[in-house]
Amino acid sequence: MTSGASFSFMGPVDLHLHSDHSDGTEAPAEVMRQARAYGLRTAALTDHDRTTGWDEAGQAAVALGMTFIPGMELSAKHEWRSVHVLGYLFDPADADLVAETARIRGDRVGRAERIVRNIARDYDVSWQDVLEQTTLDATVGRPHIADALVARGIVRDRTEAFDGILHPREGYYEPHYAPDPVTAVRLITRAGGVAIIAHPATAGRDRMMPVPFIERLIDEGLAGFEVDHRENTAAGKRALHDLAVRHDLIVTGSSDYHGAGKPNRPGENVTTEAMLARIIERGTGSAPRHP
Repeated sequence: MTSGASFSFMGPVDLHLHSDHSDGTEAPAEVMRQARAYGLRTAALTDHDRTTGWDEAGQAAVALGMTFIPGMELSAKHEWRSVHVLGYLFDPADADLVAETARIRGDRVGRAERIVRNIARDYDVSWQDVLEQTTLDATVGRPHIADALVARGIVRDRTEAFDGILHPREGYYEPHYAPDPVTAVRLITRAGGVAIIAHPATAGRDRMMPVPFIERLIDEGLAGFEVDHRENTAAGKRALHDLAVRHDLIVTGSSDYHGAGKPNRPGENVTTEAMLARIIERGTGSAPRHP
């Protein structure tokens, strides 16, 4: 399915929101209602490694007079870094992409169980406690473990959980499978999608990938970067802008909304009309949904 170049723009635009089909706390329709309440007129649902929320979110968005952009946040890994590749307007039935996301989700569940077993040696929390924090469609992950720790009264909120018990330095952490970013970009683009690296310039352990490697991703079809995001450093944003200008790339701004799971609010960063138009021009695997 080809999205096409012509569309009726409806802004402001936020292209990075999560529902309870991954690690958000709200159903897809409620995510769209919250987006509209915060003044958005165009929004994307980008759950981790899955597209199961598209229909609900799309129907809700259209009913609210919004434009819906189908998306996903695909997990990847470069050396020690966790790299997230946002994909927009790809074919959700693409066989290679479906197989890879199934593999990622399956290993994520096993990894979560291993983490819970580790934590349970020192804290009163069980796998059943974690399952009680998830919905039927969600892939269990560390945010749900954090919610179980909150429910048990062990920590106050997700932030305390991730800063403490769930931080790798505490010794409970377990790795999980994720493809390398080259594979992730190829999968999205070959499925007709538009690949954008999410929050690529964070501070600390997951800091920005080396520029030569980013340029290799551009050669493989990477379309751009999520520059305006609360976790990107000022220096990182400058470097990303320079790369984007040099290679004529798309730059986006987004909230990374997770409902009650994070302090991020819809529309705290937005994408321009011109950049959204470039995404829609480039995406051929699925189409925006308009009122």
